[in-house]
Amino acid sequence: MRAVAIVDGEHYAPVVRDALAALPYEFASAVLVGGTEKLRDGDDYGLPLSMDVEAAIAAYAPDVVVDLSDEPVLGPVERLALASRVLARGVPYLGADFRLDPPERLPFELPSITVAGTGKRVGKTAVTGHLARLVAATRRVVVVAMGRGGPDVPEAITVPPTMEALIELSRSGRHAASDHLEIAAVTGLQTVGCRRCGGGMAGAVARSNVAEGAALAASLAPDLVVFDGSGAALPPIAADRTIVVVSGNQDAAVVAGYLNAYRLLLADLVVVTMAEAESDWEHVRDVVAGVVRPEVPVVGTILRPRPVVDVSGRSVAYFCTAPEVAHPALAAHLSDVHGAHVTHVSGNLADRRALRAELDDVEADIFLVELKAAAVDVVAEAARARGARVALAANDVVNEADDRDLDEMLLEMAKFDE
Repeated sequence: MRAVAIVDGEHYAPVVRDALAALPYEFASAVLVGGTEKLRDGDDYGLPLSMDVEAAIAAYAPDVVVDLSDEPVLGPVERLALASRVLARGVPYLGADFRLDPPERLPFELPSITVAGTGKRVGKTAVTGHLARLVAATRRVVVVAMGRGGPDVPEAITVPPTMEALIELSRSGRHAASDHLEIAAVTGLQTVGCRRCGGGMAGAVARSNVAEGAALAASLAPDLVVFDGSGAALPPIAADRTIVVVSGNQDAAVVAGYLNAYRLLLADLVVVTMAEAESDWEHVRDVVAGVVRPEVPVVGTILRPRPVVDVSGRSVAYFCTAPEVAHPALAAHLSDVHGAHVTHVSGNLADRRALRAELDDVEADIFLVELKAAAVDVVAEAARARGARVALAANDVVNEADDRDLDEMLLEMAKFDE
C-alpha cells in the first residue's frame, strides 16, 4: 500500500528510517509535524518531505497515512485534529494501535445536500425542514431521514401524517416521532424514512438501510434530495453539498475538536443554532470558524416554535427538547407572535420519567408538541385522556442572531446546473 508517513523530531532519524523499512508499506513521502530534540544537521528520513499532510495527499495519492509520531508533538488533541484533516480527504489514518477510516459515502445520481450535526438535539432536523421548505417553493424536494427508531424497510411518506395517525402508529409499537414523520408533518413534503444503528467517532454508521432509502427517494423523481443525518451520525451518501449544524449551547472544545473537526471540514455551510443572548454561541462560532475551510460561512440562528394550528387566545402547554434557559424566550414567542396564553413550557420530551411526573399538574386547552422522543406515546396520550387537544409545532430557523441572510445562502447552495 502506498503511504505517507507522519514523523517528528523527538525520534532519532535512524530509528524512524528503520521503522519505515520494516513496515509493510510503500512510503512515498513524510510529513515532519514538529519536534527538534533529536534532530541533527543533515538528518533525513530517506523520503521527500512534504509541507503538510494536504500537500502530501495531493502529490502522492496515498492509500493510507501512517502516524509514527507520539507525545509530546502529537498528543490526543493534536492527533485527532490531524486525523480529521486526513479523513476529510478520503484517506485512512492509522498508527501503532489504531486505525480510522473515512465513513462510507455512496454515490448518488441526483442533486443532493446532506444536513449533518455535531451531536443530538442541536436543531439539525429544524434546519433540514427549513431548507426543504425554502427550496420546495420552486422545485420538487424529497427528504431522506435516518433515525435510531426508523423503519426496517425504507418507507415513503407522501401524505403528511395527522396526530391521529401518529397515535395509531405509536399504539402499533412503532416509533411515531421519527424525523421523517416530523419533517413530513410540519413541512407537507414527501419524505423517506430509514433506520441506522451505531455511530462511529467520525460519523459512520454500523448498519443502515439508507442506500435503499436513497434509491426509493430517486424513484419519486425529485429535483433535489436532502439527506438528514441522525445525531452526529452521517448519512452514508456522497451528497453534492453538506450543511453542518452545531448548537450554541455545546462545548466549543467538543464541537470543533475530536473528530467533529472532520465533520466541520466536510461543511459548505455551518449553522449555529440556539444562538440566544444568554448562551456562549459567539465563542462556539469563532472556534468553529477556526476549523472550517476559509470560504465556509458560519451563521448564527435561533429556533422558534411555529404551531401548525391557530393557538391565538387559547391556553397552551408547550413540550419540547430545548434547554431550560431558552424556555422564557419560547414562551414569549408563542405569546407575542402567535397570541397564545402559555401555561407551561417543558423541555423533558427526552426524559419520560420527568415528563410523566410534570404532566399531572399541567392544564391547557392545547398541548403543543415538538414531534420528538415521547411527544406521542406520553404527551399526546395524556392530553387525549383528559380531553385536551394535541397539536404539532415546527421549529423555525430564525436569522436574528446574525446579519447575514441564511435563506439566501441556502438557496444559493441548492442551485445546481441544469
